Amino acid sequence: MSVEILAPGGSVDGIYAAMLHGADAIYTGTQRFSARAFADNPSVEQLCDILDFAHVRDKKIYLTVNTLLTDEELEAHLYDLLLPLYDNGLDAVIVQDIGVMQFIHEAFPALDIHASTQMTIVTADGANQWKPYGVTRVVPARELSIGEIAQMRKHTDLEMEVFVHGALCYCYSGQCMMSQSIGGRSGNRGRCAQPCRLPYTVDGQKKYFLSLKDICTLELIPELVEAGIDSFKIEGRMKKPEYVAAVTAMYRKYVDLYLDNICK
Repeated sequence: MSVEILAPGGSVDGIYAAMLHGADAIYTGTQRFSARAFADNPSVEQLCDILDFAHVRDKKIYLTVNTLLTDEELEAHLYDLLLPLYDNGLDAVIVQDIGVMQFIHEAFPALDIHASTQMTIVTADGANQWKPYGVTRVVPARELSIGEIAQMRKHTDLEMEVFVHGALCYCYSGQCMMSQSIGGRSGNRGRCAQPCRLPYTVDGQKKYFLSLKDICTLELIPELVEAGIDSFKIEGRMKKPEYVAAVTAMYRKYVDLYLDNICK
């Protein structure tokens, strides 16, 4: 039995920090079409070098193409963005937009596609319908319980990747229009201003009503493993490399301890 530790790569330094502290795979964006547009995302050229570094060490790189694209962007820019990375062995792309999914599957049929949590997949049937589009892995909606994920696992052979640590969006699976409505910066275009983190006054009380606590599932590792989850995903592409290194190392340590114990 094995479980992938999937770490965030919001910068070149963050990517290398994660790999050197136990990550099996890294998810990262380039300077376009990433849900973290304000991260210090690597260039395509830097990511090609990172792919070489990762593959020599038996690690994987997943590219986030997880925003909604316009027709012009899809037709004029996406292919040219992906081609050099595909040629350098990109392991998978993480996608929200169904049109993007179909385009990538037709243009790069050998490239694995991972269905983003922003697709709000909550059932096995909802996951299985994307198999003809090249989807090999789903990231279920973050609102599902461990029991619901385990039930879903029983009825799909797709890989399952689940967020286990970090910040959560107030809106369902991150599909929020609040930032767009208030300030013209859409989270679905990677430009969320995080208005949910601000204090609001309700009935005379000023509190952080919409700001959710971060999650930490270190104590739930046995339940998560037994639920059949293939990949433990750590949130944090806007965090510093030191944070990514420390959190990745903790999940690597305790997942390995549990797996070593049950395999004795």
